[in-house]
Amino acid sequence: MATDYGVLLDNLLRFYPFDGKVVLAVGAGGGQLAGYGRAAQRVIAVDPDGAALAALAERVAALGIADRFALVANDFMAVNERADVVLFEFALHELPDPAAALAHAGALAPDTVVIDHAPGSPWAHAADEAEKVAAAWRAVADRGVRREAGFDAVQRFASYEELAKKLAGQGAEAMRRIERWRGCAEIAIPMGYRIAQL
Repeated sequence: MATDYGVLLDNLLRFYPFDGKVVLAVGAGGGQLAGYGRAAQRVIAVDPDGAALAALAERVAALGIADRFALVANDFMAVNERADVVLFEFALHELPDPAAALAHAGALAPDTVVIDHAPGSPWAHAADEAEKVAAAWRAVADRGVRREAGFDAVQRFASYEELAKKLAGQGAEAMRRIERWRGCAEIAIPMGYRIAQL
């Protein structure tokens, strides 16, 4: 499977200068974009999923930047660490109240950066996240955007089975939506995403 996370990371690094900054990373578990930690002074990575944080620990160790990361297994709304920037890594749409999360971020850091699926993204539709994504970006717009950029990527899967495994936790509606790819190979689903600075 793969979206080219290297391209996503490059776009993120071009969009926002993490150099020497303390980053409070929300939804950082998994570590696909952890390379920004090379530029950051320190990263406080918050994710309620212990398995995702374990994957992040492996990733930052492989990158040689584990000493820059503090891993926090907690809900973001319970975290009160101060930082230079709060970074939501494809996580804002997953939070129960995106507006409250953005307000909390604003109280913890002077900058907030959101990288997340774009409204209308075919991938967000397939994963049954279109409504959550739209709500998250409404909250971003309501909070006030300093600057924003949109990008296109593709989620690629060698088989239907690989796609189904990726979306297994998304529920019955997502499974119904991907049924059209059953029996297919080399599946490519467009994934639009945005980065915004608040």
